[in-house]
Amino acid sequence: MIHIKDLNNMKNDITQTSLFEEDYLVRTLGTIAHSNEIALTELVANAWDAGATQVHVTIPENRGEKLVIEDNGTGLSSEDFQNRWMKLGYNRLKHQGKNVLFPPNTNGKRIAYGRNGIGRHGLLCFNNEYIVTTFKGNEKSIFNISTSSSEQPFVIKSFEITSQPFEKFGSRLEVEVERNLPTENRILEIISARFLHDPSFRVFINGKTVELEEHTGLIDSREIFINDKIKINVHFIDTKKSSRSTIYQGIAFWQSNRLVGEPTWILGSDFVIDGRTRIAKRYTIVVTSDDLADYILEDWTGFKKNSNLNLMYSEIEKYFNEIVYKISKDTIDETMSQVTEEFSTEISSLSPMAKYELNLAIQDIAISNPTAKAESISLAVNTVIKLEKSRSGKELLSKLINLSDDDINGLNHLLENWSVRDALSVLNEIDNRISVVEAIRKLSSDEDVDELHVLHPLVTSARWLFGPEFESAEFASNRQLQNAIKIVFKKDISVEQFTNSKKRPDLVIFNNSTASISGTELHDSETGLVSINKVLLIELKRGKFKITRNERNQAQGYVEDIVGCGALIGNPFVEAFVVGDSFGEKISPVVVVKNDNNVEIGKIRVTTFAQLVDTAEKRLFGLREKLAERYDDVDGMYMFQKQSLNQSKLDL
Repeated sequence: MIHIKDLNNMKNDITQTSLFEEDYLVRTLGTIAHSNEIALTELVANAWDAGATQVHVTIPENRGEKLVIEDNGTGLSSEDFQNRWMKLGYNRLKHQGKNVLFPPNTNGKRIAYGRNGIGRHGLLCFNNEYIVTTFKGNEKSIFNISTSSSEQPFVIKSFEITSQPFEKFGSRLEVEVERNLPTENRILEIISARFLHDPSFRVFINGKTVELEEHTGLIDSREIFINDKIKINVHFIDTKKSSRSTIYQGIAFWQSNRLVGEPTWILGSDFVIDGRTRIAKRYTIVVTSDDLADYILEDWTGFKKNSNLNLMYSEIEKYFNEIVYKISKDTIDETMSQVTEEFSTEISSLSPMAKYELNLAIQDIAISNPTAKAESISLAVNTVIKLEKSRSGKELLSKLINLSDDDINGLNHLLENWSVRDALSVLNEIDNRISVVEAIRKLSSDEDVDELHVLHPLVTSARWLFGPEFESAEFASNRQLQNAIKIVFKKDISVEQFTNSKKRPDLVIFNNSTASISGTELHDSETGLVSINKVLLIELKRGKFKITRNERNQAQGYVEDIVGCGALIGNPFVEAFVVGDSFGEKISPVVVVKNDNNVEIGKIRVTTFAQLVDTAEKRLFGLREKLAERYDDVDGMYMFQKQSLNQSKLDL
């Protein structure tokens, strides 16, 4: 027997409800609505929270085909669906507690991942409409969910509820993939990376069992009590022995057997080790705990700021340094062999006493600086050989043994009449610029990368990419410019979509792009008034976006509106850049904008991320190509995180 119920019964005691754009929910969900990896992770986590022992994920090969997620968990009654699935910001801890409820005839003990019900919205990553079929005991419910409503963020478009003795539990989620199509092998890797081995929870991707890796290659394990609130277990792993992929390089945090964020060598706001060193590429630390739930961001992409976590970070760093110190002693033979091979000719010319002292120096350097890069050790050894040949400078040799890794990097330039400070200043700036270019090159081609929080900060922090004239620190935001931008864009976006700060340009957030607007000031010596001299507008399109004439013409309208808005004193010139993955063949890449008096008021340049990278490499004198090994296998997100931390320190 089929019963149709009115699930939207509501008293008509209000005169006007809030109105919503059709894509409101998708735009406000953040990464879960744009990253297929995070979306599927959350949906699998929902099955864990539902007490499922098996989850079957079917990933289609092409867009327009169905993606299906089916589990044998507790399922939802029609009443559960109304009170949980259809409630935004659902508080799981308040209504269900932290422990997982299992279906009948299934025993187990789990701590739930979910807290605010955001995981169920992962289906919106693929389409604005999806179907949920769920069984709970004697009830089967089918709900067609859609965001195509101006009155509600999402609605039940249609439903069917059947009551009969099914004696079945579980849920089936179906969505026709229109965007963010995942790939089978990548999702296999991601799911296995985010859920530790648990024999009571098996995940299948297109029929293949996800192999949830265990701690092979284990070097050391330790239980550490941070305080009375946090206890962690740390595991130091040799990735060469475990054959783990680069996704595991860094420090990986697991809360109740689920990965938090991505493994990285950054703890809070500090770098534990440079990700390019041999040690960073070979080893990883896995931190497991059941006490970190309160400190995790809602989408599990990282941790909140908290003093308890700072204590934990400090203990982990101490642990890392202790184990690395022990490892460095064990790898002396490997280091000696590499150095001997590299400097065989030079070493053969030394006296027996000099060779003996050189061996001692190499051992001390390797033990005292276990995280040093290979080129740093080579520089130091080369210097020692020169000193041994001269049989002088013993005092300097003694100091050399105790130099830090950074000082050793600067030593080669020091020997060529550079001061260590000057050499490091230049090298750091070069590294910073190459890292920006590399991060843009690696991340801009990924349509799932969040361009607002990742690509845009990278590009706007490096205005030199668009020309040396934009490198000046004078480009900033002031009240004149902020008022002008609000006037120009108020018809397109809401006030809440502005991000105003003295430490960064204004951001304007559109549906498929973001724009930053900054300017330089001109001080009038006669009037004493400050006016805007030049405005720089950078509009970044999302990954894989092809720029058409419409986008170019829209930018021209922005230029005309900014100059003519009446909020800017003086005669500002607007330099506008529209950046995407590609652009149409018949589009002129450079357009001059003139006012009614035929006076130039701005210029629009259409460019691509690839063009920015190519231009930057030329301006860096080909250093990127010469230093390819240093950057090729470094993850793009790692370099983005490094840039973000460097910028934060500069802002402070």
